[in-house]
Amino acid sequence: MAGSEGGRWVWRAVLLLSAAVAVALVLVSVLVDLDTGNRVASVVGAVAGVGGVALAVHGLTRPAPAAGDRSVQAGQGIGRAVTGDNNRLHGPAPAVPAPAPSPAPAPPVPGERGVAAAGGIGEAVTGDGNEQR
Repeated sequence: MAGSEGGRWVWRAVLLLSAAVAVALVLVSVLVDLDTGNRVASVVGAVAGVGGVALAVHGLTRPAPAAGDRSVQAGQGIGRAVTGDNNRLHGPAPAVPAPAPSPAPAPPVPGERGVAAAGGIGEAVTGDGNEQR
């Protein structure tokens, strides 16, 4: 999210809000009195802590990220995976590799036109205009 265009405004908003809160706390401490500033800072810190815990729980429980554009992801093996345009393939696809005897780990999330599988991959053709005989 930090690198996406949609997420940048969130980071900027958080930065501006944090700066505004810091300035407000300093002003309360200087203009009112230090004891009141201490109490306000304690309340703001407690609220920020609760918000941080909520964000951490959200980050730990959100679903796995989606795979990249035109990518292939499988929980088992893949016989043939083709990503791209104008590919010409001749002949049958390879057999799907036999599943592993123990539970396979989750496959990594592939990037654009990537191929990932928890089991084996018989053949992966990526890119445009490939010809295979």
